[in-house]
Amino acid sequence: MLKNKQTQVPDAIIGVISDTHGLLRPEVAPLFKHVDAIIHAGDIGSIIIIDQLKSIAPLYAVRGNMDTGKFCEAIPAFDVIEIKNRLFYALHNIDFIDLAPKAAGCHAVIFGHTHQPQSFVKNDILYLNPGSAGPRRNRYPASVAQIHIFQNELKPVFFELS
Repeated sequence: MLKNKQTQVPDAIIGVISDTHGLLRPEVAPLFKHVDAIIHAGDIGSIIIIDQLKSIAPLYAVRGNMDTGKFCEAIPAFDVIEIKNRLFYALHNIDFIDLAPKAAGCHAVIFGHTHQPQSFVKNDILYLNPGSAGPRRNRYPASVAQIHIFQNELKPVFFELS
């Protein structure tokens, strides 16, 4: 007799995006349609991107090294964001991390800058770079990520964009 395997439903889903550089690809909206929040890890490129993402879900954003326009003045360089009782530390360039995530009680560090999607766990902290969702650079794929929040786990899921 076959048993039905039920897939575990996450408690929440966070959309993670970075390095849009003024371009929001059309695949992003459907991928983030049902997320609980979006974190943008910098190099936004335009207030239009902020407005488009806010129309999809609540948005938390940090500015990147290329975000120098007037619209960026109110955007922090880093932020600690609480979503569903989890703390996410967001900054653009991981080389400038200015706190000890574990000591600060963070569950994840969200960053961008390299345009390379990656995730790893260090000291029980998830480190996630969603890659670049904007114009292609160096043969890197255009991508975004989601973090599926379960009771005892943060699970990253990457999506390549066309």
